[in-house]
Amino acid sequence: MTTTSTRPQHHTAPHRVRQHHAGPAHRRNWPGNLAAWLWLAVVVIPLYWILITSLKVQSGYYASNPLVPPSDPTLDNYQFVLQSDFITYFINTVVVTAGAVVPAVTVSFMAAYAIVRGWSSRFLRAVNSLFLMGLAIPLQATVIPIYLIIIRLHLYDSLLALILPSIAFAIPLSVLILANFIRDVPKELFEAMRVDGATEWMTMWRLTAPLTRPALLTVSIFNALTVWNGFLLPLILTQSPDKRTLPLALWTFQGQYSVNVPAIAAAVVLTTLPVLVLYAFGRRQLLGGLAAGFSR
Repeated sequence: MTTTSTRPQHHTAPHRVRQHHAGPAHRRNWPGNLAAWLWLAVVVIPLYWILITSLKVQSGYYASNPLVPPSDPTLDNYQFVLQSDFITYFINTVVVTAGAVVPAVTVSFMAAYAIVRGWSSRFLRAVNSLFLMGLAIPLQATVIPIYLIIIRLHLYDSLLALILPSIAFAIPLSVLILANFIRDVPKELFEAMRVDGATEWMTMWRLTAPLTRPALLTVSIFNALTVWNGFLLPLILTQSPDKRTLPLALWTFQGQYSVNVPAIAAAVVLTTLPVLVLYAFGRRQLLGGLAAGFSR
C-alpha cells in the first residue's frame, strides 16, 4: 500500500515542474530583437556607404545612387590619398598618440597606487578629488586657456602642443579605473612584500603592475582611441600642413568649390584600419575594464 501511494507522487512532481518552467523558456523577446536589428542597420549602413564610395570615381559619384555598389570599382582614390602626404599625417598621429598615452598611463598608474595605498592621508584624498573633478570639465570649455598657455610656452604649431593637453585629459579617467583595480589586490600580498623587505616602488612595479595588467591595457586602448580620433586640438593648436594629424588631414581633399567625396571616404577607411586592428586585439580588455571601473 505504501509503494503504490508514493509512486504517483514521485512521477507527477517533476512533470509539474517541467510544465511550470516550459512557458517562459520558449518566450521570444520580439521588441528586443527588432531593436537589435535596427541598431545593426544604423551601424552597418554608414560603414557600407563609406566602403563602396571609396571605390567610386569622383566624376560619376553624384550621378549614381549612393547606396549602389560601383559597376567598375577602382582603387585610384586610395592611390590619390597615399600620394597626398598621407604617410606624414599617419606618422604625426602615431607620434602624438604614443607620446600622450605612455606618459598618461604611467603617471595615472603611479597616482592610483599612491591614492589606494595612502588613502588615510588627507593630501592624497584631496588629490583624488582633484582627479575626479577633471572628469567634469569638457575639452571644449578649456580650448581658449589651452591655446593661451601653448602660445606662452612657444609650443604653437608643434606636435608637443597636442601631446601635453592630451596627457592632461587622459589622466582623470585613467586614475579612476586603475584605482578601482588596485583596490581589488589582496592586502595580504602587500603585507607579504613588505615582510620580504620590498620597498613601495618595488611593490608597485613587481606586484601591482602585473596584477592590474587588464586595467593598464584598458586605459591604454581607450586613451589611444581618443587621441587618435582627436580633431579639436589639432585644429586649434596647429597650422602647418606637415603638423596635421589624420582627422584634420581630411580637409586636404576639400577644394574651394567642390569636395572629393570618394577620396575622403578612402582616407576615412585608411584612417580607421589601425583603430579596428587595435580594437580587435583589445576589445575584451577594453569592455571588461570599463565595466569594472564604473561598476565598483
